Amino acid sequence: MNTSLIIWGIIIYIIIASAIALLSRKGNLPGMSGYFIGNRKMNGILSALSYSATTYSAFMMVGLAGLTYQGGVGALGFEIIYFIGVSLILIFGPRFWLAGKKNGYVTPSEMLGDRYQSKTAAAVISLMSCLFLIPYSAVQLAGVGYLLQGMTDNAIPFSAGVIIAVVLAVFFSYTAGIRSVVWTDSLQAIFMIITSTTVVIIIVHSLGGFGQFFENLQVNQQGTLSVPGNGYFSFLTFLGLTIPWFFFSISNPQVSQRLFMPNSFKGLRQMLIGFLVFGFIYTFVSVMWGFSALQLFPDLEKADLATPALLSSDVVPPLLGVIVMVGILAAAVSTIDSIMLTLSSMFARDVYGNMKSRPDDNKQLKVGKIVIPVIAILAYAFAELELNLIAVLSVAASSGLIVGVPAIVGTFFWKRGTAAGVIVSVIVSALIVLVLEATGTKPLGLGSGIWGLILSTALFVGISLVTQAPKEKAEEFLSLMKEHRKKTI
Repeated sequence: MNTSLIIWGIIIYIIIASAIALLSRKGNLPGMSGYFIGNRKMNGILSALSYSATTYSAFMMVGLAGLTYQGGVGALGFEIIYFIGVSLILIFGPRFWLAGKKNGYVTPSEMLGDRYQSKTAAAVISLMSCLFLIPYSAVQLAGVGYLLQGMTDNAIPFSAGVIIAVVLAVFFSYTAGIRSVVWTDSLQAIFMIITSTTVVIIIVHSLGGFGQFFENLQVNQQGTLSVPGNGYFSFLTFLGLTIPWFFFSISNPQVSQRLFMPNSFKGLRQMLIGFLVFGFIYTFVSVMWGFSALQLFPDLEKADLATPALLSSDVVPPLLGVIVMVGILAAAVSTIDSIMLTLSSMFARDVYGNMKSRPDDNKQLKVGKIVIPVIAILAYAFAELELNLIAVLSVAASSGLIVGVPAIVGTFFWKRGTAAGVIVSVIVSALIVLVLEATGTKPLGLGSGIWGLILSTALFVGISLVTQAPKEKAEEFLSLMKEHRKKTI
């Protein structure tokens, strides 16, 4: 593909997205709440589009397509499990929103710290999130690097693609905080779904239509339409990948923080419905991309190059290929800037903000803005390692974050949960997950995420049962939905 066409596509995207980000500064809201969660005034449609763009990032169009190329239809089952896991929002979404509105929470870790009456618990969860989400940010950056490198035949090297994504993410984060991110996300979500679906239709048509498409897979790539197929998706591998992904919607703070943002219960409902429709379409589109690349380019050196190979092929019109490429770049940037904002808000609020002499809101905001480029630099350094298979690395990050799930469940559904239980379960389990991931060890064949969830649950329950729970706060959180129902009757 013509490299100059790709460069011009990136330039035009930067101009348009930057203009939208700058326009979003109008009516900008001050303070931590305004900068990081839009002062809880986001409408349902914007929330849905932003939630979709943040969640369905480079992981989907590069990572899930690559996973499909690598292991076949098992990748669809893997993503469907995540999709089912979104149902957790039906249970936790209203509770997050009500607790945030009632108590003014800016971060999920702040909410947990208040529920368990422990600044230390809030700080531990914040630092654990940084530990695992910075590598996840790096995965998004690597997706952009592979995309631009593959489409230009290395005319734009991997490192240059990563730097472009870092600079854009930092700029959007700084421009107007979450407001600029939400507005640019909304543009990107619409852009992504239309262009990627169009490309799938064109490719399938070029390969003889849907009937011929799947017949070719069955004949020429035997095993791709069954599980375990070529052997990649064994039962234990599938389980190890899907369990962390199932809890993604509540374990990943850049996602759960958005449950504080809608302006009403109606907005929260619209956000969830819009996200489900978007995700259903995008999941099948991404899997079809992987199958298409497998038919056209069966001998790629890296599975994550499936999407770049497709977009730079003769099957896709060059202009449309560039438009889709820009959409994927935008999706990755939307995830990175969301993570930067979430982690910086957690550090400013729950680490720096919980020092003995609690700093005021403006000082916390200044610290949060200082932390943003630090996170960007760390993510860039990790991305330069060029580790393989984006989808698997994404799951590895969620495997670490899953250790906070028992504490989140206990926040709303178990009044015996204690701060000591949270602190011990998160620290010990996170360290075990790190060791398992670093060494590639799978005791009994089970992935680190499963062991992290089992161990954190056992420690949280066990330690909580022998320590004192904050009864008043526990009762307050358990009665959230009851209070709301009384007010709406």
